Amino acid sequence: MLKFVTKTSLAVALVASTLGASAMTASAQDLELRVGPNGVRPVIRDREMDRRDMDRRDRRGCSPEEARAAARDEGFRRPEVVRVTERSVTIQGFTRNGPDRITFANRRGCPLA
Repeated sequence: MLKFVTKTSLAVALVASTLGASAMTASAQDLELRVGPNGVRPVIRDREMDRRDMDRRDRRGCSPEEARAAARDEGFRRPEVVRVTERSVTIQGFTRNGPDRITFANRRGCPLA
């Protein structure tokens, strides 16, 4: 009888732990708690508005800040925006060989023109 109770309790414990692990589901959290001078405030985020903002940013093209960062990645020191047109962004800076210019297309991702 003791053997039966031991096996049964072990089986129940195994099933309970398995159910507990499978019951956990991933869910998106739309509630943030921000701590500031006014104390703890709950902030409810709107995921749709975040997506719209990202889409709006993507359509904008290559900003001067993004172009400067891309120029630094290409090896330019002290990059400076010289000209911004509808089609391109021109950056002037210094490379190992001295002063140089680089032109990026005014599209998302700042590809080289």
